[in-house]
Amino acid sequence: MSDSSSVLFVCVHNAGRSQMAAGFLAALSGGAVEVRSAGSMPADQINAVAVEAMAEVGIDIRSEQPKVLTPDAVESSDVVITMGCGDVCPVFPGVRYEDWQLDDPAGQGLDSVRPIREEIRTRVLALLDQLGVQPVQVVPSR
Repeated sequence: MSDSSSVLFVCVHNAGRSQMAAGFLAALSGGAVEVRSAGSMPADQINAVAVEAMAEVGIDIRSEQPKVLTPDAVESSDVVITMGCGDVCPVFPGVRYEDWQLDDPAGQGLDSVRPIREEIRTRVLALLDQLGVQPVQVVPSR
């Protein structure tokens, strides 16, 4: 993979896990990776607790909106990372797929969302390493 890779994060509602992952990847890659997120059944708005958890580590995702998953978004991505969306993600040749088993932050308080955030941060850092992209900043864990 090169520093011009594109990554799509997919979860059902595109309101929590995928938004946090996209926020981490955008911040840590410094623009070296094209970052997208989408959901199979997007929520009306992003999860407020996910926004708060990310703000704690200096990443602002409050302006993000849940987006619907489209075949074009999948096909134009180098890596598609699913987070509990099952079989709804279309499969295209040449696209790398990973499934990250993560707890859903929906309906959970901040104390429960923090460990999910930290697991996502760890996985995003590993993904950057796999893509050959040096993180531009270190997002502190809390």
